Amino acid sequence: MKNLVSFLNQFSPLSEHTLALLEPAFVSGELKKGDYFIREGEYANEIAFLELGAVRAFYINNQGREYNKTFFTAPAIIGSYASLISGEKNRLPQQALSDCVVWRLRFDVIERLSETNFELERLRRKIAEQFFVWGEKKQLEMALLEAKDRYLIFKDEHPGLEDTIPQYHIASYLGISPTQLSRIRQKLS
Repeated sequence: MKNLVSFLNQFSPLSEHTLALLEPAFVSGELKKGDYFIREGEYANEIAFLELGAVRAFYINNQGREYNKTFFTAPAIIGSYASLISGEKNRLPQQALSDCVVWRLRFDVIERLSETNFELERLRRKIAEQFFVWGEKKQLEMALLEAKDRYLIFKDEHPGLEDTIPQYHIASYLGISPTQLSRIRQKLS
């Protein structure tokens, strides 16, 4: 729980009163490698703090090919934000790439607590803003940068992840083939 509090305080400092409201609502849990936090077609009803491990968000095209959209490496917030706020079915499954420790929180509890607590409302806004900024940054990188530069950013943002997951996951995330990724890695070494 200490890591969770430190992580949340990076976005917006929380008082002892607010932490006393929030902490009991989190439930500790784990995801084993290959487990899903949420599957495609499910309705999201919770988020989680990823305390340990790595999770991918991906989609599958009509031909059944997977494309990694996002990697979450601890510490991070995971969950289908789009499904939570729209009430629609999730379109981006989230799957553990390693054994993970998570702290789950039901979205209806967040909403209820936020109605009377300005600090939680501000925290939600700050986290949403961070996701927005990150999403725009990723879109610009994919559109404007060469694959080598995207790979270097990936390595910087997710240190050590490439040593623990299959290379095809990284290639998919970068929008290149595994062969192209192999060439980039050879040139850089």
